[in-house]
Amino acid sequence: MEYKTLNNGVEIPKLGFGVWQIFDQAECQKSVEDALEVGYRLIDTAALYKNEEAVGQAIKASGLKREEIFITTKAWINQLGYDETKKAFEESLKKLGTDYLDLYLIHQPYGDTHGAWRAMADLYKEGRIRAIGVSNFSTGRIADFALNTEIVPTLNQIELHPYKQQNLLRKANAEFGIATQAWSPFNQGKDDIFKDVTLNSIAEKYGKTAAQVILRWQLQNDILTIPKSVHLDRIRQNFRVFDFELSQNDLDTIAKLDRFPNNYGPSESIEQVKRLSGYKA
Repeated sequence: MEYKTLNNGVEIPKLGFGVWQIFDQAECQKSVEDALEVGYRLIDTAALYKNEEAVGQAIKASGLKREEIFITTKAWINQLGYDETKKAFEESLKKLGTDYLDLYLIHQPYGDTHGAWRAMADLYKEGRIRAIGVSNFSTGRIADFALNTEIVPTLNQIELHPYKQQNLLRKANAEFGIATQAWSPFNQGKDDIFKDVTLNSIAEKYGKTAAQVILRWQLQNDILTIPKSVHLDRIRQNFRVFDFELSQNDLDTIAKLDRFPNNYGPSESIEQVKRLSGYKA
């Protein structure tokens, strides 16, 4: 496993395992157990995913020491606010079966984000969270947080894959020393990304798959990534990305696949804000 040092000195695995949309508790627990057995050491969940308990059970069943595993979870919009976020934090700890978090994120940039951040900052100072960050923050919002909060976020988790490379947002993150982490690294399998001619042509050269090329492309661009799968063979396959390196020509070729070169980040339309704010964690 390779690690990146966050802006507060904490080391985070560059490759992690995500559990978004694994709704069945037994399936989620089994997938996380498999991932830990394969060698993953970062597990990413969220209050909204409704599977924190399954993640906690898997970690317990793994037999690994707590300090060997990097746990990330997130507070949802209706959990934001000073008191609300402190309460949400305690609920997540209980479900995960741990007494601290490695990384706690604001899941969406809506609601009382600044109140939530103050709560997270206090918990960080108390040593109950090793690092705090955000998710789905656009260029403007990440700049606002970096410039107007006591503690600069360590990480911004965003949708990022070869068809949506988020160059401007990655640049904004880097400007403030904020790590970029990709959710949906495979575009959720949409747009036939696994059949992409360019990706498969590159994969063939290395005896790899398109999925492995995507993950390797992210890692070589200093992008942390959290692929998800419930299939053991794919969980193993996604982990085998540290034994080859893409050439600069390969990286340049993949860069041309970007379909949103001027995209500044997730949609912030009024309709989008209303829709997300209606969700309850």
